[in-house]
Amino acid sequence: MKKKETVLKAFKNLSFLNSQEARTLRILSEYLEPLKRLSEQKVNNTILFLGSSKADPEDKDAILTRYYWEAEELAYKLAKWAIKLKPKGKNFVICTGGGPGIMEAANRGAKRAEGKSIGMNISLPEMEQALNPFVSPELSFMFHYFFMRKFWLVYKAKAVVAFPGGYGTLDEIFETLTLVQTRKIEKNHVVILLYGEEYWKKIVDFKALLKYKSIDPEDIDLFAYKSDPDEAFQYLKEKLIKFL
Repeated sequence: MKKKETVLKAFKNLSFLNSQEARTLRILSEYLEPLKRLSEQKVNNTILFLGSSKADPEDKDAILTRYYWEAEELAYKLAKWAIKLKPKGKNFVICTGGGPGIMEAANRGAKRAEGKSIGMNISLPEMEQALNPFVSPELSFMFHYFFMRKFWLVYKAKAVVAFPGGYGTLDEIFETLTLVQTRKIEKNHVVILLYGEEYWKKIVDFKALLKYKSIDPEDIDLFAYKSDPDEAFQYLKEKLIKFL
């Protein structure tokens, strides 16, 4: 008897799912799967840490090393504080892009506080970014589409803390500022903190933007500067407690 030929169902057909025609399904998957998993883990909201992937904790001569350990300390303080709040579900969960550098530091600090933390990694064609070992396995995500990753990084964030970083950090913090400036996110729904005042004032001259009337005076008030983990923690704690 001739062997019956197996016909794949469309949702099991990997050739189709990886095709251009199925792009919408892939995008939708990167929305629905994190939505389901975050709900299952009872993550109500997050504190997003941004910053350079190049910050090396072992390189004592590098300028960014200081910021690695200050990010680790700030994340530790925030996670330890948030755990004690005992809300329904998890509030103010530390969230990062899941990679090395400042991202690793924040996940590391949360783990030191015995809290869970989120890592939203991205697959890159020629420079694969490995997930750092401090992310909670059940809250580890891998994205193909940058815009879906950026959506989930910001969507549940009640605070965005930007440490010194390069193109990626600048892209993420300016997109967040734009969303707040245009009121796609209400100003009183998220706290934006630029950590490392000296760095940020050298990299971005916000006063020049104001001088050239590229932004309005109230746009300067969309964020604050801090340069010390203790000061940053106190500032964020006072702002975040209002969201409970």
